[in-house]
Amino acid sequence: MVALDIDGTLHCAPEQDVLAHRAIGAATRAAVRAVGRSGAHVVLCTGRLSTATMPFLRELGLAAGFAVCSNGAVLIEAAGGRIVDQVQFDLFDTVTTLRDQLPGAVFVAETPGVGVLATGWMDSSDMHHGKIELVTIDELAAASTTRLGVHWPGRSGDEMARLFSTLVLPGIRCCCYNDEPLADLTAAAVSKAAMLEKLRIALGIAKEETMAVGDGVNDVEMLHWAAHGVAMSGSPAASLATVHEICPPAAEDGVAVVLSRWFG
Repeated sequence: MVALDIDGTLHCAPEQDVLAHRAIGAATRAAVRAVGRSGAHVVLCTGRLSTATMPFLRELGLAAGFAVCSNGAVLIEAAGGRIVDQVQFDLFDTVTTLRDQLPGAVFVAETPGVGVLATGWMDSSDMHHGKIELVTIDELAAASTTRLGVHWPGRSGDEMARLFSTLVLPGIRCCCYNDEPLADLTAAAVSKAAMLEKLRIALGIAKEETMAVGDGVNDVEMLHWAAHGVAMSGSPAASLATVHEICPPAAEDGVAVVLSRWFG
């Protein structure tokens, strides 16, 4: 099983770029397809919603297998995007806590396989794929979701990360990104690694036959989970500390460099 992060790993276009799948280099596309032809399972693993993951599956020609979406909260079939597994949480307590702490924030809650409920518009991948239903903050709080994206326009990623480090959100896992004012919230037990492990067991794949490639703070557990973890050059220190290998950046088709060595 080869688990591949998308943003910053398969390509280097901005996450919010609606056509980012077209930024995958030719060498990387060819290398990923070669893995699939070998009989190994290629699993895209991303923080993106399932609806925003499908264009990458099509671009790479992955018409079979699975993809892990929403940082591990959703598992879909590559062919058609049918949801195989998901982990939801109620939004009331979380939204009640955050609404006063983050004035001006936009909340975007995933409706798995459909789209999002959102309290406003944000130029992000979540808002360019699937159905968008604009709701009030109270309507959002009454819902449940697999992943809640919290955008804080006009602030920095570091500022947002500092605020979230002071908050107590029982039963919730939060991932903040230093380069953008975004927090991704899921149920506490959710991670890319946790969903990959469930899939590995279901497929009967030996632990020593797993590889993962990633670049972000949301990839740390996945890179540690894999028998062979590979981080992209320039990844955060937390990612680099857990891996067996560091490969060239996405702009240099680093994934292709690694995969071609293993899968020819």
